[in-house]
Amino acid sequence: MADSTLVYIGTVGQSLWRSRDGGLTFTRATNGAPSECDVRALLIHPEQPQVLHLGTETGLFVSHNGAESWERVSCPMDGMQIWSLARDPANPDVLLAGTCPADLWRTGDGGTTWEKLDASIPRHCVGGAPLTPRVTCITFDARDGAIFAGVEIAGARRSRDGGRTWDVLTEGLSSQDIHGLATVWNGKRTLLATTNNDVNRSDDDGNTWTPLRVGQVFPWHYTRVCAPAAADPHTVWVGAGNGPPGNQGGLFRTHDAGSTWERLGLPQVANSTIWNLAFHRSDPRRVYATSVSGQLYRTLDGGDSWSKLPIEFGEVRAVAWLPRAG
Repeated sequence: MADSTLVYIGTVGQSLWRSRDGGLTFTRATNGAPSECDVRALLIHPEQPQVLHLGTETGLFVSHNGAESWERVSCPMDGMQIWSLARDPANPDVLLAGTCPADLWRTGDGGTTWEKLDASIPRHCVGGAPLTPRVTCITFDARDGAIFAGVEIAGARRSRDGGRTWDVLTEGLSSQDIHGLATVWNGKRTLLATTNNDVNRSDDDGNTWTPLRVGQVFPWHYTRVCAPAAADPHTVWVGAGNGPPGNQGGLFRTHDAGSTWERLGLPQVANSTIWNLAFHRSDPRRVYATSVSGQLYRTLDGGDSWSKLPIEFGEVRAVAWLPRAG
């Protein structure tokens, strides 16, 4: 039987691409959005797979027909770079967006109206880096509704009241250059945060952090994507490499919140840092991984074996998939 899995790839400079055959072939899918836009965030509705939100360098777009066409969402984020999007698993009408310059935004009506949240994010990067701060990642914890956000370069944030108030979480971090965040449950919540120089763990809900010194285990210490497995609350996958973008990269997995790691056997050393991962609960054994410099990898057996798919893009910043083409 032919593979009819839908795969979406968001690129910098070449917009969104869609595959209807599991990732073997792609066509551009940005009718109504800028054809050469930067796509750094992509979100698919869990109950209405025809509804997608697209974060670009000029604001937010929505599709109601599976990316056949797009409409600009008129909102206060017009003209801003959108770097991250997340949806509340308890209420699909609640979305958060992270932008550059670094701000957090919330909608409670599925994306029609938005409000800016006060997360105490500075206008300049910690340490004086010549970058504009950006919100790189947002995650909801379905168990209690807590929200965590990572800022490049200003540490992590936590909200326990739906985004109305936020705590600044920086104590003990190896770097405040947060790239990814994941929650792990084993009787209590543990947090993992990827940065430019390590993976950090918190056992007290982000109040304090401990660097895990993964450079002693990984070939590289630069870490990027940090994502829990689709159906296993104890397992987190991390992408790493030798820099942004770097020219080498690989994928790692932990079943014990970072105490031990295994390297997953990609068919080759990737051409740059592994930047993105895509899971779906419909099939936890199918996972897509991309390097930031355009390579696409797929596993159908939960990470035991991998194939490199034939297409290569210029720069990939987002990936998502759905179990079958509509």
